[in-house]
Amino acid sequence: MTTANKITILRILLTPFFATQAIYYVSEGNEIFRLTALLSFWIAAILDGVDGYIARHYDQKTELGALLDPLADKLLLVTGLVVLTLDNEPLLDRIPLWCTATVIGRDIILLLGVTVIHHTKGKPTIQPRFMGKCATFFQMAMIIHTLLKWPQSGQLAWAAAATFCTAVSAMLYLLDGARQLGDEGEDSAGS
Repeated sequence: MTTANKITILRILLTPFFATQAIYYVSEGNEIFRLTALLSFWIAAILDGVDGYIARHYDQKTELGALLDPLADKLLLVTGLVVLTLDNEPLLDRIPLWCTATVIGRDIILLLGVTVIHHTKGKPTIQPRFMGKCATFFQMAMIIHTLLKWPQSGQLAWAAAATFCTAVSAMLYLLDGARQLGDEGEDSAGS
């Protein structure tokens, strides 16, 4: 259990705490709940970079970390998107459903693609993409913007950027998956 993995597990544990605080805020209106939701989300987002830095710079890359890190990202972001897409008005602006649907739809399609590749070729190769990192950044920024209760016009700009980057990254990952499936077919034909 490396330091990077411990930080990733902390990020996973912060997710239900964040969601609970956000839900309490909407149901009770007590500002302390909004602030603790914002703080816990912010800490989890910062720790995303910290655990990656530690894993790379201190040679703490592990198979467990490779599995837990994207899981921690997805749990935090999808939880944040779903909770903040609910009708939280008048206390919080709603994140647009089209943005949340795009993010969740991409993740479902990618999960199905990984499953298909795993069953036909073996272990899939997933290379992080710059556009995927941009999508993650814009999603996190949109959630923080919403929790800060800044003007909705800014939230819509973050949502548009997040949706665009998410859709483009989905297409790039699908092309990678198709390439891997094609490679598998060529291997079978060459045998």
